[in-house]
Amino acid sequence: MDKQRLIPLIVATALFMENMDSTVIASSLPAIAADIGTSPLTLKLAITSYLLSLAVFIPASGWTADRFGARLVFAAAVGVFMLGSIGCALSSSVTDFVFARILQGLGGAMMTPVGRLVLLRSIDKSALVNAMAWVTVPALIGPVIGPPLGGFITTYFSWHWIFLINIPIGILGIFMALKYIDPIKSEDPEPFDLYGMVLAGIGLAGIAFGLSVAGLNLLPWTVVAALIAVGSISMTLYVIHARRTGSPVLDFSMLNLATLRASIIGGFMFRLGIGALPFLLPLLMQVGFGLSPFQSGLVTFASAVGAMGMKTLAARIIRSFGFRNLMTVNAVVSSLFLAACALFTAATPLLLIMIILVVGGFFRSLQFTAINTVAYAEVEPAQMSRATTLVSVNQQLAISAGVAVGAFSVETTMWLHGASELTATVFAPAFLVVAVISAASAWFFWQMPDDAGHEISGRKAVEISSRKGAAKAAVKAASEGTQDARDQRLG
Repeated sequence: MDKQRLIPLIVATALFMENMDSTVIASSLPAIAADIGTSPLTLKLAITSYLLSLAVFIPASGWTADRFGARLVFAAAVGVFMLGSIGCALSSSVTDFVFARILQGLGGAMMTPVGRLVLLRSIDKSALVNAMAWVTVPALIGPVIGPPLGGFITTYFSWHWIFLINIPIGILGIFMALKYIDPIKSEDPEPFDLYGMVLAGIGLAGIAFGLSVAGLNLLPWTVVAALIAVGSISMTLYVIHARRTGSPVLDFSMLNLATLRASIIGGFMFRLGIGALPFLLPLLMQVGFGLSPFQSGLVTFASAVGAMGMKTLAARIIRSFGFRNLMTVNAVVSSLFLAACALFTAATPLLLIMIILVVGGFFRSLQFTAINTVAYAEVEPAQMSRATTLVSVNQQLAISAGVAVGAFSVETTMWLHGASELTATVFAPAFLVVAVISAASAWFFWQMPDDAGHEISGRKAVEISSRKGAAKAAVKAASEGTQDARDQRLG
């Protein structure tokens, strides 16, 4: 297998490990808490500490990759993630577990953006759509299969294996990365922006953590508001600082690129809506319809099947329609399938639910592939590390915001109906709210130039071929018309 196919698989495997691990723990918290002598609510710190670690360290990923080389940093990140996984499995107290999760978060913070950077520096732009299709799949499958897989392992084996299964995957990933990824690094790395790193870290941690717990009743609303406020103030100070430095850890000036701007802003809105799905759908299936966690997982896995089906067709579809046309229309189509979840009731046949999720998963995965690919259409090679850092931060915030909006919508519906317990009826408005937000992203995609990303998609070659074909047809028609006129005169 050549590098054009092998490297996306290496990166996708590592990202799958990170995406799955961040969600697999959710269904295993009660068993872990009982084993180490604490409460499941206290152990929620394990989830939040992981998110905080991600938010704090992602801004440093671009500079680290430029300074030490993307291959070395990617392999080291997988190794750190493995060490964190071993630490989780060996934990005997809440403190041990939280520190292990922070270590995992550090590995994950480097693994995702640097893995994408490895891809961008190793793959020809003409093959980027197919490569991104592979990398997009883990982000869609991980959150879906994580909870049921965690429940299955905890029920039939031991919760320790949730973390230990990462070890053989990680070892293989490190070996393949060191063998097949070229050791590319920046010849002239920029100075590290420590002050900006601190401001951005506090800002992202406050906003991401605050949004993650908003509406979940884990903390008083005053604490949540304070976290988001401190995060927002810190990010505002960072933006002011970034304008005065030549090497910011988060370079917002790159939003001047039309395709990156559409991918960041439009992608945030689309991900916000879609990011709420892994949170809302299992709750609806389990609390609303009375399915077991494992049954619920099998149903929601249907969306992952649709995502897998997309990867072989993405390049062809984008080449045929172009990024702008496809992303504008598909944002609305994907949102309609998301809104269709509001129509699910206990009487809805599971087969119909699964069909809707499979087809919806196909269109969502196609949109994610397009968003992730077009982001780098105008980015120069020297700016790739900055772009991947910016995209990764945006994705992390969008997912946190999606859970917050979904949870807030459910809480608001319960308050308006005077309900004290979750029922199937309170989920419908939440699905509609996040669907509308996702659909609104279409406007930002439409603002891209008509030829956005043509060099990547191959659309330009298709148009040139079409124009040549039309020109030949016109010449042929004119020639035939001239011949007909001659024949008539001779006649």
